[in-house]
Amino acid sequence: MKKTVLVLSLIVFTNVLFAQTKKTTSATVAFDATTALDALPKAENKTVIAEIDTQTGQIGFEAAVKNFTFPKPTIQEHFNEERWLNSNKYPAFTFMGKISEVTKYNFSNNGIYNVTVTGQLTIKDKTNNITTSATIEVKNGTLVAAATFTIVLADYGVQVGNSGKIAGEPKITVSAELK
Repeated sequence: MKKTVLVLSLIVFTNVLFAQTKKTTSATVAFDATTALDALPKAENKTVIAEIDTQTGQIGFEAAVKNFTFPKPTIQEHFNEERWLNSNKYPAFTFMGKISEVTKYNFSNNGIYNVTVTGQLTIKDKTNNITTSATIEVKNGTLVAAATFTIVLADYGVQVGNSGKIAGEPKITVSAELK
């Protein structure tokens, strides 16, 4: 986490100098591990830090694990426990990546841009490569970004068991309005 904070701090400092970075502290990450047997393992975190550098294509976000809220407090407790995300030991998960072929896009012009983002998602100190499509809409200098992808929980050291109540490959949705 210290590395993440340092990297994000350096990005922020660099962006102050060049002003091509758009950022927010209120991006949303939704976690949906629902199955046909249980519709409750679904959560949102609306306090996610996110940045996009429109010139280099660098993109990143950091989400505090304890800030995910579930419809039932018991599920939230399980989510934060050691066998799941172990939020006391691993308080955040991060994504650091890049928009592919960023020079094809002119994010200073209003419009909707369908992009591909490739990077690394780290959960519980386990890092895996992610490639996903994303949409970036530019509205008078503000970027509205959205992406949806799935992950394999076992790839991050999270074992769901075989009750059938929790999807082993949950859907992750990231959305942000960056200024």
